[in-house]
Amino acid sequence: MRHPGETRLALFAGGDLHGLERWTTALHVRRCAECAREVDGFRSAAAVFEEACTSVPRDLGWERLAAEMTANIHVGYEAGECVGGPPRVHAPVRWRLAAALAGLVILLSGAWWLNMPGGKRRTAPDEVVLEATPSGIQMRQSDGALTLMHTRAASQTVFVSAPGTLRARFVDSETGQVTINNVYAE
Repeated sequence: MRHPGETRLALFAGGDLHGLERWTTALHVRRCAECAREVDGFRSAAAVFEEACTSVPRDLGWERLAAEMTANIHVGYEAGECVGGPPRVHAPVRWRLAAALAGLVILLSGAWWLNMPGGKRRTAPDEVVLEATPSGIQMRQSDGALTLMHTRAASQTVFVSAPGTLRARFVDSETGQVTINNVYAE
């Protein structure tokens, strides 16, 4: 049987474990007498310490302690000013969130603009463009276009295997015949 460490048992005794750790430790402590004694020891030590802390002597000199603590706070603040320079002002969380969202909108807008759906992309006069259309494969260059289509196709599947290569497979709705067109462009 693997026992939880001393730190984990102390945290469990003080109620400072959460979630799965608390549940697994409680399960182990219920089954293991040695760990249960350890947890009881931690709990009794905490009770003794808490009682000792609540009984503060009356002649402690609270005014002197309060003045000393205030002076230490001022000394620490002044030392921080000398060493660290002016305090850094952080932008509120909402401004950082707004900046992140603006960046995301700009990024998505740029991606959409570069890949405009449905629009015709401008090409160089001598560039050949291969496209899959609802009716087949289309090859465009300048102002001309060549489309390979099958009018009685029940279904069409288009494959892109490399830049400048398209393959379309048509199934005839009446005969079930399969027609495969391969188009290569340089």
